[in-house]
Amino acid sequence: MKRHLTRQEEFDILKIVLDKFLLLGVFLLAYGLYKIIESTTSILMGVAVMLGGVVLLILLTVLLVREYEFIKN
Repeated sequence: MKRHLTRQEEFDILKIVLDKFLLLGVFLLAYGLYKIIESTTSILMGVAVMLGGVVLLILLTVLLVREYEFIKN
């Protein structure tokens, strides 16, 4: 016997998962900025970390828009 989740329970789980994506993306942006400011020799490393954060935040945005359109219909 499988128990099915209600829409509210699904939404709560989605919020928890998206919160983690948001925190990780902001952390990567902050860490990349720290790497850029810390040392002039590792600017490329800092930019690469920041680009990873940007990609993660774009993924978060795509997931939010897709889920919003799903709930809206």
